[in-house]
Amino acid sequence: MYEEYIEILKSRLNEKRFEHSLNVAKKAREIAVRYGADENKAYLAGLLHDICKNDSEEKMLQIFDKFGIILDNVQVVSKKLWHSIAGAAYIEHFLNISDKELLDSVRYHTTSRENATLMDKIIYIADFVSDERNFDGVDELRQALDESLELCYKNALSMSINVLSSEQCPIHADTFKAYNCVTL
Repeated sequence: MYEEYIEILKSRLNEKRFEHSLNVAKKAREIAVRYGADENKAYLAGLLHDICKNDSEEKMLQIFDKFGIILDNVQVVSKKLWHSIAGAAYIEHFLNISDKELLDSVRYHTTSRENATLMDKIIYIADFVSDERNFDGVDELRQALDESLELCYKNALSMSINVLSSEQCPIHADTFKAYNCVTL
């Protein structure tokens, strides 16, 4: 079922990003099983979430242009966000996957969003805590996930906001809105 997508990823991603995608898919499936989401959809979203990560800026701009995607002011200057936006469009238009929940979870895996769905949260978190991740605080996020999906999600959003702020990077409004929606 996933072999075709795995071959596409192998041809589009470098080895490190390919391994990361496999790990995120595995973690997304685990989280979905634990918290009652569609495990197959979570696996596929995790697998495909970084499909455009190794694309050039020019290639992503071509996708935006081709499909009428207009970036907001923060997205224009925060090129690290581009791959999620381009990725969702690529998955929809080139892989012919029309599942809105899957597409949105890929689209918002870098910023999250206000009123994030369970699938949005699963892919956001799986990207943070996949097996190869080893940044300061990842073990605490994994422990929080064992306790509660919402706790892990809020902590991951908080970590993103803090890191971006400390590096004086723009923070997308979607991330603040996501953080403000979490109730514990």
